[in-house]
Amino acid sequence: MSVRHRRPLLACAVLVVGAGLGSTACGPDNADPAAAPTAGATVAATPPTAGAPASATASHPATGAPQTPGANPSGGPASGGTASGGAGAGSAAARPCDIKNLTVQAAARAGAPHQWVIEVRNTGAAACTLSSSPGVDLGDSAAADRSRNIKPVLASGTARFPVPAGRSAYAVIDLDPSGATTGTAPGVNELNVLADQDDANMPLADTSNVPLPGGVHVLNPRMGLYRADVAQAVASMTTAGK
Repeated sequence: MSVRHRRPLLACAVLVVGAGLGSTACGPDNADPAAAPTAGATVAATPPTAGAPASATASHPATGAPQTPGANPSGGPASGGTASGGAGAGSAAARPCDIKNLTVQAAARAGAPHQWVIEVRNTGAAACTLSSSPGVDLGDSAAADRSRNIKPVLASGTARFPVPAGRSAYAVIDLDPSGATTGTAPGVNELNVLADQDDANMPLADTSNVPLPGGVHVLNPRMGLYRADVAQAVASMTTAGK
């Protein structure tokens, strides 16, 4: 599906999924195959590769040129990455990631359509770091007032996450952990992702807006920390709120 960038979505103070898939801003570990979200009028779904989340290509925030991250068929870290944190040699001293060197994608997981995988890929030539988790909220793309957008409960952790050059960071959000079909938030059709929720490193204008399929259910969402592969990201998500 297409991921677009636009003006800051929220005036409040508080996700590039590998083809495997606003901080004090806006809203803000089972590697499974992921299915593409239900296609809608604004969604151009990419057929999933077996064992990988379906991906959506983000646009370069400055030029608008499409950027496509590298494939990760197993849903695990890219070749040569470390399974636990994705850090390469010298990454501890890496600078914060620049949005110009990132792509952002999101897609639903197969067998768990209420869980969405967010992938942020470092397309730059050097390692960089992201905040412990992306800045995420959910809301109505047509709403004039975004102050009521829904923010997920986050897993505990504050350490910045290192992303080697050419590798990805993954986070998983469960939109409806209870699986409820009633009492869910009405009108939610967009997942808003700020790759680094530290506004000192990335302004709200760099938020990516991911359309959600019609009929999506959102109730008490929760999200994990960035991890080097989807399985670890799912495991992290299950600790949110605990």
